[in-house]
Amino acid sequence: MIASLYSDFIQSTGISTDTRQISKDCLFIALKGANFNGNLFAKQALEQGAYKVVVDEEAVVESDDYILVDDTLIALQQLATYHRRQLNIPIIGITGTNGKTTTKELVNAVLSSKYNVFATQGNFNNHIGVPLTLLSMNDKTEVGVVEMGANHLGEIADLCLIAEPNYGLITNVGKAHLEGFGSFEGVMRTKSELYRYVENNLGTIFINKDNVYLQKMLGEGASLYTYGKDETNNISIERVANSANVNFSCKYNNEVLNIDSNLIGGYNLENLLAAIAIGCHMGVNGKDIENAIANYLPNNNRSQLVISQKNKIIFDAYNANPTSMMAALENFKEMAEKDKVVILGEMKELGEDSLKEHKAIVDFLRNNPIRRSILIGDNYKNLVQGIDNADWYPDVNKAIECLQESPISNCFILVKGSRSNRLENLKDIL
Repeated sequence: MIASLYSDFIQSTGISTDTRQISKDCLFIALKGANFNGNLFAKQALEQGAYKVVVDEEAVVESDDYILVDDTLIALQQLATYHRRQLNIPIIGITGTNGKTTTKELVNAVLSSKYNVFATQGNFNNHIGVPLTLLSMNDKTEVGVVEMGANHLGEIADLCLIAEPNYGLITNVGKAHLEGFGSFEGVMRTKSELYRYVENNLGTIFINKDNVYLQKMLGEGASLYTYGKDETNNISIERVANSANVNFSCKYNNEVLNIDSNLIGGYNLENLLAAIAIGCHMGVNGKDIENAIANYLPNNNRSQLVISQKNKIIFDAYNANPTSMMAALENFKEMAEKDKVVILGEMKELGEDSLKEHKAIVDFLRNNPIRRSILIGDNYKNLVQGIDNADWYPDVNKAIECLQESPISNCFILVKGSRSNRLENLKDIL
């Protein structure tokens, strides 16, 4: 059945799962969710120019242009795996609590200086996004870089069965999606599913040897390619510059690479090292690695340094959890600039740990006084008492109103939160 479906896929111009994004002669797959049923739009997809449509409800079938399967999601996933096997190219699987998207983009930049690379676009890193990523690769693709996200136990294992990675990288493990994982140990167990798959298939694992949690998660069977401070690593740190941007030197064999990046925050050092390790292992020239990183500009409000007419701002407002939030605050604390302000959004999906983790953030601010703290979201509401120059707002719109009345100027500002906080709306006023 999948081989037959694959024949139709090859004759199409690609996959679509949304009638708002139909391209001529695409293969439309009618997915279903809690609030939508793609089967109901199959006819419309054909009218808009789709080559054929894949459905799982017999009642909507009207002609041979409809391909009936038992479950369209499973068909999508199996089709992606079948395609991955036909391509027979190296697939690098990347997961982790923090930094996986930035690392994926850095790996893409580094490898693209030598190979034709296709990497996960945006946040297409789940049970639908991973198959769509694989199916976007073609016979010109030489290396695939697949980001894998998870918010519950077993999810990484499922994504590995779809993508069949030859290489695995876990950036780090931290406190995130605790509602779904149950505990930090649940996070470790789920992320380590990438290690288990690569080990069982005798692939290669890239690992930060300085991270004790990652070391504990290792098993046996895989080749290791390591990076960290110690000279026994394949990639070792030589020198780290005292600068806002992450600039450093590292050693590969007898070659020293001088890395000047546009990334802000010491926590990005391990993301850069991971990309360098993968590039070196896959034969990218050292100068090409240096140039690829120097030319990489962060986007999507991830570790972006913005210098406006009013302020100097670090925008890190794409994702937030207790681990990344504390890392950002610690890094901000160590920066030499004066007149510091922090604007923090609340953290989501922490379950019964939510109060404790938000209190830890507020305690940090209480013990490390700065010029002004602005906390946004209900989880901070009852925690700000006793902090000098701290303000609380229920949402970003209320914060904007107050900042219009009492603007911030000539300050160094950290803006940290998740997409749900919509902190990017602060850019114009800051």
